[in-house]
Amino acid sequence: MISFLKDGFVNKSLKVLLLRGGGVVLFFSLTLFLTNFFPTEEVGKYDFTRSILLIIGGLCLLGMDQSIIYFSGALKSSNQLGELKRVYKKMLTMVLGMSVGIIFLFLIIPNSLIDSFFDKEETSKLILNAILSTGAFTITLLNIDTLRALQKPFFSELYRNIYRHLSFLILALIIFFSNQTSWLTEAFLASFFILALTSSIRVYIAFKEHKEYTPQGLYSHKAIFKRSYPMALSSISYFLMQSIDIVLLSKFTTFETVAYYAAAVKIATVTSLVLLSVNIIAGPKIAEFYTKNDKEALKTIVKKSSRLILMFSIPAILFLFIFSEFILSLFGEEFVNAKHVLWVLLLGQFIRSLSGPIAIYMNMTGKQNRMHQFLFLGLGVNILLNWIFIPKFGMQGAAYATVISIMLWSGLAVVYAYKKDKIKTFIS
Repeated sequence: MISFLKDGFVNKSLKVLLLRGGGVVLFFSLTLFLTNFFPTEEVGKYDFTRSILLIIGGLCLLGMDQSIIYFSGALKSSNQLGELKRVYKKMLTMVLGMSVGIIFLFLIIPNSLIDSFFDKEETSKLILNAILSTGAFTITLLNIDTLRALQKPFFSELYRNIYRHLSFLILALIIFFSNQTSWLTEAFLASFFILALTSSIRVYIAFKEHKEYTPQGLYSHKAIFKRSYPMALSSISYFLMQSIDIVLLSKFTTFETVAYYAAAVKIATVTSLVLLSVNIIAGPKIAEFYTKNDKEALKTIVKKSSRLILMFSIPAILFLFIFSEFILSLFGEEFVNAKHVLWVLLLGQFIRSLSGPIAIYMNMTGKQNRMHQFLFLGLGVNILLNWIFIPKFGMQGAAYATVISIMLWSGLAVVYAYKKDKIKTFIS
């Protein structure tokens, strides 16, 4: 056990995990502040806006936050990491172009049509605000993973987990003490403009360390899009599966119910902290070893990843399950109503942990097309089940739909990876 923890890869993963742990503490401090001091309806509107931003942002990113990791691994294997700057600039123009296109597309749709669908007058305004902030959101996410691609995991995780929540917390405190609690969603969206600016400066500094450029660009816009769009489909599917339950709960129930459900989701996703932390370190390594056709090194890194994920995820899942009622009560007495929802969602996180780093493995080894097919299938099932279950079972129905879809897409991906490469992403 000690030698395993001292391993270089494991040690780096644990450092990232520690930083992410700090982000979780900050995030939950923020959430507790919001649920205890802001009207529950306003918190529900914030969660709805956040879900819309995830969906639209995933579409505009075109999977480039993931593909830039692939390009960094491929370029590093040929000692041409400096070429990543050209790739980043092309990605930046493409995501900004998509963001502008989404704004014009939304302006064509009548507000009355949107409000009638959700049966709430404010939804069109909330969605418009989210769309107007999409450019800042996508730049922030692209910059975070660009720092990761440039071997700057510390700064990447600072923005992903600390600055991202800290900027919103500061703005939330300002509007709270100004007695402007109805501006909560605007404060959340404004934080991404701050993050986009500061993270861009950090990316610029990081690129200055890599001056070895090739005479001509290795990757055209078309080549970048061809590599990225399958990952985009996977990302959009994943973002939709994270958000469609919130969106449909907003349609069939109240913003208060959305707030209760979203609190359970946030608690459950804490257990994915290990998975995400390991992926931060494992992603570039998997791409590098796969490009070099070093199968033994590839198997080793996947095996270590799987063990690390399960070793730390299971205790967290058990802790949240046992103390679920107490933890939910911290958000407010009425939030305890989401206890059974939290139990179901924890089951889904356990299944994800058993699957290991399957998503990042598929994306980093040229199987992104197959991955997005599995995710699309899972998404279709997720939407259908949410539409059926939520009117009958409320927020608990949304949790059932989420878990079933996770079992479907992750199970298919694990079996495919094993049959194709003889790689066990699950524990072995």
